[in-house]
Order: sequence, then C-alpha cells, then structure tokens
Amino acid sequence: MTIDFDKVVSRYGTNCAKWDGMAQVLGREMIALSVADMDLQAPPQVIDRVTEMAKHGIYGYTDPFPPYYEAVQGWIKKAYAWEVPQEWIVFCPRIVQAVSLIIQNFTQPGDQVLIHTPAYQPVAKSVELNNRVLVESPLCEVNGHYEIDFADMELRMQAGVKIVLLISPHNPVGRVWTRAELERIVSLCTKYDAYIVSDDIHADFIHEGHEHTIIGKISTEAEQRSFICTSPGKTFNLASLEIANIVIPNDKLREKFRHCLQQAGCHNPTFFAVPALEVAYTECDEWLEELREYITANIAWVIAYIAEYMPELRIIESEGTYLLWVDCRAISTNEAELKQWIESDAKVSVSFGTGFGASGEGFIRLNIATPLPMLQEAFHRLYRTYPLKNL
Repeated sequence: MTIDFDKVVSRYGTNCAKWDGMAQVLGREMIALSVADMDLQAPPQVIDRVTEMAKHGIYGYTDPFPPYYEAVQGWIKKAYAWEVPQEWIVFCPRIVQAVSLIIQNFTQPGDQVLIHTPAYQPVAKSVELNNRVLVESPLCEVNGHYEIDFADMELRMQAGVKIVLLISPHNPVGRVWTRAELERIVSLCTKYDAYIVSDDIHADFIHEGHEHTIIGKISTEAEQRSFICTSPGKTFNLASLEIANIVIPNDKLREKFRHCLQQAGCHNPTFFAVPALEVAYTECDEWLEELREYITANIAWVIAYIAEYMPELRIIESEGTYLLWVDCRAISTNEAELKQWIESDAKVSVSFGTGFGASGEGFIRLNIATPLPMLQEAFHRLYRTYPLKNL
C-alpha cells in the first residue's frame, strides 16, 4: 500500500469546523493549521466500509455488538500492550462527553479538578462548565521540553483535588509521559484519594525514541482508580463519526458510569461509527504506518524550514501527537500582534496559546497533519510576512 498523502482534498462545503468555520470568520483565502483533525483522507478500507453502509439505505438505531468489543480489545493489546477484558470497555460517543459525565457524577459542585497547563481547553472547560473548580498545575519548561512540577502538583492536591485530568500524550506540548512520571502521578492520586481520568486520544502518534504507557497499567492501585479514554478519532480521522472507548477496570466505577450514560440518553452509536472502528482497528495497520512516516517527515520539514528562515521561533521538542507547540515570544508576547502577523498578514489560521491557559501566552499550536504542499504554502506565507525577516 502506498497512499498519496500529498493529495489536497477541499473540505469546504462539508460543514467542516476547521475550514468552513474558519471561512465564516476569517475568509476562504486562509490556510488552516488549527483544529486537531487531519486534512488527510481516512483509510481506503474505512471509506469502502462506510460507503457500503451508506448504500444500505436504512439508517436505524445501532448497538455495539461483540465484534466492537473484540476490535477495541485487540487494538488496546496490539497498540499499547495492555490486555483488558471486554467487559471493561464502555462505548461513549466522545471523550469530552465522557469527561463531563465523570465530573458530573463522581464529584460534587465546588469540588476541585486538577489539570496540567497549558492544556487542551475543551477538557479543561468541562470542569468549570460543570460548576467545579479548575486547579491548574503549570508544567515547567526544562531544556526545551516540559515536565510536571510534582512539588506544585502535590501542594495543590493537598487542598482536596478529587480528579486529576491527564492528557496522555499531552496536547499541546507533545510530551509522552514516562513510566516514572506516571508512577508519581499514581502515587499522589493514591495518597490524596483522587480519580485519574486519562485522555489517550493521541496515543497512536508516538515519535521515535518514546513509548506510550497507559497509566492504568502501572499498578493495581492505578487500575482501580482510572478511567482510560481512547478513540480511533484522531488516529484514522474519524472524529465526526463520534465513537470513543472508555476503559474502566473498577467494577463499581464502571457500572456507575454506564448508569450515567443511560441518564444522559447516550444509548446508541451512530450508524457508521462501529463499522468504521472495526475496520480501522483490524485492517488498517499498513495505512497507519505510512501515515506515521508522513507525519514524521512533515515535522522534520517544519523544523528545518523554521531553523533556516525563521530561527527566532522555537519549536518545543515533540515526543508525540501531530501537533507542534511553537514559542513565538521573540516576535511578541502580545497575542494581538501575533494574530496580526499570522492571521491578517500571512493568512494562516493556527491555535493561539492563550486558548490553552495563561501559560500559553506567546505560543502557537500548529497542526501538521496536512498535505505537504499545503503545509509548505502556509510556511511560505508566514516567511513572506515574517516581522523579523529584514532585521
């Protein structure tokens, strides 16, 4: 299999949040490197299966039957070396939805929920939207990458944190947490009796030299207080099909979560979701390997281009995800000035740092899971309008 990932496919007219949404605000002359889905087509096998289902013509209610659980179980074993019984797996449409339900039903209004910032904002916002207190434990930048400040984390947990929201790998900074780091998180959560909700949606994009460890594997104690959230959405570009797999080893927590889903009216997957997942998890390994190679090459191209043409920008070392966290503070710490350059002058749409919390000021997040010709055009635009170009 050789996939032409260089192929540019217009997403306009598909109700696309990334492109149609951007055009509503900024116009169609922009290039989007923002929302974290890929501008690359899903695997051919998935497209064929979804097309086959579409031609059936009856789009009634569906359920996740045994092949769904077998596919998820097999993927978790193959991809993460974690053997889980099928009964631990619970279907939920979206990870953010699962996080909100856990917050609503496993904490009380006013309880504290901790997250390491800068952080993926829909997860963080779910805390405040549910009338809980968001506790930010800022990551520390050390030698070009970020680390958890465990002294700060423990100090904040002493005040009564009920849930630690772990983004693993981390979005936006690209950290792949080591086993030693995860062990320390488990130790603190055990000491202060906090649940662990781990968003592992980017876990299939781990760069060379790093290894993803699911925190629930660390120990029995970790297993029994964890909600592990996985999905094929990022991996195979299936976000709009809305299917996530919540792995809950603790029997009581799992049954309570199932009840929460029923209360929320989350009964059935969408018509295309389960067939797409089953094919993605069982037939698309070769496609995924080619995709990973393509993303690795895109990252290398961006690093080389910035080093040559915009060396004042600093890319934070990426260990995982298809996102890059870029320090633009040599240009300005004023986000309005960065927007003037990037959006108004260069006509490129990115995710600006303050959207990930106050510690993101002066940074941008770039999504490089896009055809290389489009990525190159975006960076040529950035260079042509670069504020430090002639200094």
